[in-house]
Amino acid sequence: MRPLEITIPLLLAFYLLWRHPRQLTVRLLPLLALILTLIHFFIEGYRWQMMPLYALASLLGISSLIRISNQADWPAAASYLTVILLAVSTALPALLPVPKIPSPSGPLQVGTSSFQLTDESRREIYSGKDEARSFMVQVWYPANPRPENKHAEWMSHSEIFSPAISTFLKMPPFFLDHLALAKTPAYLDAPMADGNQPYPIILFSHGWDGFNAQNSGQMIELASHGYFVASINHTYGAIATVFPNGKIVLNNPDALPEGVPDDEYEIAARKLVDQWAGDLAYTLDILGLQSSSIRGSFYSKLDFNRIGVYGHSTGGGAAIQFCGTDNRCQAVLGMDPFMRPVSAQVIENGLPQPAFFMFSQGWADDVDSRNNYLFNQFHSSVNDGFGAIVINGTRHYDFSDLPLLSPIAPQLGLKGPLKGTRVVEIINAYLLEFFETTLKGNPSRLFDGKFANFPEVKLK
Repeated sequence: MRPLEITIPLLLAFYLLWRHPRQLTVRLLPLLALILTLIHFFIEGYRWQMMPLYALASLLGISSLIRISNQADWPAAASYLTVILLAVSTALPALLPVPKIPSPSGPLQVGTSSFQLTDESRREIYSGKDEARSFMVQVWYPANPRPENKHAEWMSHSEIFSPAISTFLKMPPFFLDHLALAKTPAYLDAPMADGNQPYPIILFSHGWDGFNAQNSGQMIELASHGYFVASINHTYGAIATVFPNGKIVLNNPDALPEGVPDDEYEIAARKLVDQWAGDLAYTLDILGLQSSSIRGSFYSKLDFNRIGVYGHSTGGGAAIQFCGTDNRCQAVLGMDPFMRPVSAQVIENGLPQPAFFMFSQGWADDVDSRNNYLFNQFHSSVNDGFGAIVINGTRHYDFSDLPLLSPIAPQLGLKGPLKGTRVVEIINAYLLEFFETTLKGNPSRLFDGKFANFPEVKLK
């Protein structure tokens, strides 16, 4: 909960639990809570989870004002009974707080920006129209923010994404409306910082029904350590895509059909991942143009000799497929990589680049799954492997920001039992150190197979 959201119920609790007779300053606390509620509307922003508290603050505030004018006090018995109502009213915003993206550990401030790319050389295969492939990209980078640069929202166009995610969770469309209030430590459209040398590039590919900001905490962490990170929103595979002209494209379930024979499913999955790998390739093409042109947004600031790629789930499969077919990739990391879309050639030949993989316990424990069978076949052919680990106490979505939605995220199926802050610590440590080692040549402290830092981690 945010500061004023915490202060309001605390003031009401002090008032209700104070021993009778109350002195005048204590009897003014409900009125102060009501005033803070009005301030909260303007500073922090209204959200529906706070409605019971709004009603209670209004009732007690107005009642307190009337009783003070009548020189009366709220009865003790009524106060103690109201404490129960206050506790219930506070539980809802506490269980569904406004998500907070953790501050990064790096020394650099971070900027973020979004833009549309249209690849005229490829056709859109999921729209049913003869049109070029278009998709959105969000980038995070070291920045020198100006006073006018504000903290970026966790997700732009939350009025589209919040109902879509709520529906995905089988909740009412308004369930996650408060995501519009979530901010990140990154500054929107801040100028890029001038580094001593060009920044290494890292591309990210989200999973099926995901979106490009789903791993914002990781992007900000990497950017704070001197990386330029580009995350692709794969149109028709993402939960939603919103273009600058207002066009909205939702996930197309036919792109990865359920309930079909395995061979038909894998043909569709490979078609999908080829399209996503094409998005990664075209993003690099455009970044190259922007970096080489004096008029480009990133002129001379990107290092195309140091390119890493990582992805989650289906995006992990796309990262593997891309790095297996495009030699611009120098390092690849997969988080619960979905292997069924990866081509037979890449599975058989492995990868020439340094490669590292992280698995949730939920996916690793399904030892007889086709995904694990394909991964084991593929991993045996990886030439420069950093290994594959399992993080005990985690589930598939622990690799994203989604567990930050609520303390009851495990009950919502968004994460495993391992505490969210610990999961973030482990994932960020391995993510950063892998790219620090492979793209910057820094010595590794984690990849010694001992897991002394994180006993929750084991070899897959």
